[in-house]
Amino acid sequence: MKPTDFSYYLTGFLTKFLPGEVGASQNTIASYRDTFIIFLRFLNDEKEIPTDVLTLNKITKDLVVEYLDWTERVRRCSTSTRNVRLAALHSFFKYLQYENPDNLLEWQKILSIPVKRNKKKTINYLTPDGIKLLLKMPNLDTITGRRDLALLTLMYETGARVQEIIDLTPSMVRFEKPYTIKLIGKGNKARIVPLMEPAVQVLRRYMEEQGLFGNSSNLYPLFFNKRKENLTRAGVNYILAKYKNLAREEDKTLIPEVFTCHCLRHTKAMHLLQAGVNLVYIRDILGHSSVQVTEIYAKVDSKQKREAIEKAYVDVTPSEEPKWQENDNLLTWLKNFNK
Repeated sequence: MKPTDFSYYLTGFLTKFLPGEVGASQNTIASYRDTFIIFLRFLNDEKEIPTDVLTLNKITKDLVVEYLDWTERVRRCSTSTRNVRLAALHSFFKYLQYENPDNLLEWQKILSIPVKRNKKKTINYLTPDGIKLLLKMPNLDTITGRRDLALLTLMYETGARVQEIIDLTPSMVRFEKPYTIKLIGKGNKARIVPLMEPAVQVLRRYMEEQGLFGNSSNLYPLFFNKRKENLTRAGVNYILAKYKNLAREEDKTLIPEVFTCHCLRHTKAMHLLQAGVNLVYIRDILGHSSVQVTEIYAKVDSKQKREAIEKAYVDVTPSEEPKWQENDNLLTWLKNFNK
């Protein structure tokens, strides 16, 4: 069977354009690929358009909008996920504008689909007592428990994204002072994050136990499962959820019911902010693209807001009792008035 123009251009987009011309990371390419896998399922199951007969002229703005709505309604995806799918589609049709301009008007209609506004969620983060309780939960009598303590400690100390932790290798940790770790973030951007002595000690014990200081240690990821394979995103989320639930059994007031791996990142950011660390440094530690992204933490920090208000507060309330209360005779008369 002859390939369709859709399959031809999608293959070029994913295998040549994104990695070769854009320099997109493997994670971005995987995310875009997943968008089109789901899009093809939608067309096959909902529109009865099999992949092997799908051509570009069958794809319209209305069809794309219907797909995006379907991801929310049927697949129960969040608005954020919907927008991620739209970003992948926008990228593909921008590519088509130059590679196949025959249907340029329709491509531009698709590119005009706006990002859907998302309701801002409350940022969940732990207090210092909360993070201490969470890190007490792993059972240090087991190898798995010691690995999990090192994993959670490093996630909190660095404010790393889940994928950044998954991608770590032993050589990315510097054990000479000043202690640092190299993280590879979005767009393959590398950043160096300082490590404090307590976190280094936990990590060193783990790596010594796992034999990760040897010459062949970089054949393995820093954190792995029983088969010496990278932990998955689902696996890391499972580990955190396990200890979150244990911590909630001990004290529900310190651990919110909804607490994800990204909340550990929020926790580190809030603790840095509350310690007086400049937003620019917090931006660099977290790997944000701009300080405006980091400013969200300043907006939600009620402690800093209260301290700022207290510094600016001028007491304008009367500090003395009304004069009539000092007059015992008058006070007695008023109390007995009209009885």
